[in-house]
Amino acid sequence: MRAELIEVVETELRKFATDLNLSDEQKSQLKTALEKAHERIDEIRAKNPNASRADVVAKLKEARGTIRERVEKFFTPEQLTKWDSGVSKAKTFLGESIEA
Repeated sequence: MRAELIEVVETELRKFATDLNLSDEQKSQLKTALEKAHERIDEIRAKNPNASRADVVAKLKEARGTIRERVEKFFTPEQLTKWDSGVSKAKTFLGESIEA
């Protein structure tokens, strides 16, 4: 993973860890989920270098949904509610703008 991607994942992880009061194990699981999502976005960009902005935004939202499915397995109901609220208000995700 590129250095700038590691930094983006670490920034997202710190934000969510603080906001959701995550345990060390939850932080580790979330970090893995964020890394996999970021790698997926990079793969999509590499395979589709001429993708429109709307296509990229759609893929980012898809990645966000995939992470949501993963965090359901290890977040508490309260953490999941806060996650949903925070993610729905976010204008960026994984360092990328999610507004078309």
